[in-house]
Amino acid sequence: MTNGLIIAAPSSGAGKTMITLGLIRALKNRGIDVSSAKSGPDYIDPAFHHAASGKACINLDAWAMKPAQLRGLAHHQGGELLLVEGAMGLFDGALDANDPYGRGSVADLAAVLTLPVVLVLDASKQGQTAAAIVAGMAGFRDDVQVVGVILNKVASPRHHDMLALAIETQGIPVIGSIPRSKKLARPSRHLGLVQAQEQAELQSFIHAASEVIDTHVDLDRLISLAKIVDAAEMPTGFPPLGQHIAVARDAAFAFAYPHLLQGWRDAGAQISFFSPLDNQGPDPLADAVFLPGGYPELYAGKIASNTAFLTAMRQSNAMIYGECGGYMVLGERLIDGDGYSHNMLGLLPVSTSFANPKIHLGYRNLTGLAGVFKSQTLKAHEFHYASLIEGSATGHLFAATDSMGHDLGLIGHIKGRVSGSFAHIIC
Repeated sequence: MTNGLIIAAPSSGAGKTMITLGLIRALKNRGIDVSSAKSGPDYIDPAFHHAASGKACINLDAWAMKPAQLRGLAHHQGGELLLVEGAMGLFDGALDANDPYGRGSVADLAAVLTLPVVLVLDASKQGQTAAAIVAGMAGFRDDVQVVGVILNKVASPRHHDMLALAIETQGIPVIGSIPRSKKLARPSRHLGLVQAQEQAELQSFIHAASEVIDTHVDLDRLISLAKIVDAAEMPTGFPPLGQHIAVARDAAFAFAYPHLLQGWRDAGAQISFFSPLDNQGPDPLADAVFLPGGYPELYAGKIASNTAFLTAMRQSNAMIYGECGGYMVLGERLIDGDGYSHNMLGLLPVSTSFANPKIHLGYRNLTGLAGVFKSQTLKAHEFHYASLIEGSATGHLFAATDSMGHDLGLIGHIKGRVSGSFAHIIC
């Protein structure tokens, strides 16, 4: 039996990730089998969760995933306590033509899973007004239960008293009060936080966060607020690309959803890994190769000079599929942020550039046009700053619309056994 809680906030930047990491490690240090999940299409934070718990962190996406999949993933994540870190603000969802409040918010996830919410509140510039924010969020939806508050960036004991006395008049307990500390800030990059494997002092940071949490949060009270994660069967997911799928995995190709890989394993596929940055090619016995997204622009020179990787990919007879960064590497050229052009695999008739960065962000509805994706209806997400500067006008992989149903035209490319697009498939 697993109990669960959702850690949410009124907005991004409140400190959810730092507090969630500290909670995971502090609870683990107490001997509790804690597992975690991240709301929405996020690759960065789950890697930090993994570093804190030692267990893979799953994504739970209330926009892309049906309720049965959400319940199945949450149930099968297991552990004594499941902590789900929210994204953005509690009620922030994707634009939807039929719902003025959007769809796919953390609140939607909480409602589907019937799990209670603990709010993280950035108190650095607030006094008693914090009580009005908590009261408003607690009463906004009848199907979302706010059961506790953790205050963050509290200036002093007097500041804590001012906040706690006002908030608790609303019948919601303050179960933690985190003081201001520069030690609990982390570096960021254009897609979000710097990846876990790039932070040499990550374990020291998580240890420091856990000590703060252990001192300033009532963990026994937190545990008592959790509710049972309902048992649920796992529905069939996105079908595997092949019987043996070689997946690129390193700092340049780090964005692969655990639920996707596990779903392929559950369907009977073998998964193997290789590192292009270590000049490795895919297993020659693999009948499919997956190049996930990541940060290939940071390593473009190294990728372009790793001849063993390039040769193995070009000579492979496997079906090859790339997402976002993987799509860029499958193309002819990648121009980095400094304007330098790097020759890539040349397996797709596209070239991409970071020379004039422009954000491309949002959920995508995809209809497969060719290859293994033909006639499949898929949910996906885009988040990148690269632009397509050269691309064939034919041989597109998907027809796409955004979350509002607006036509985005044809995206991605396919050429023979090789295909890819900027979209990350969720399910």
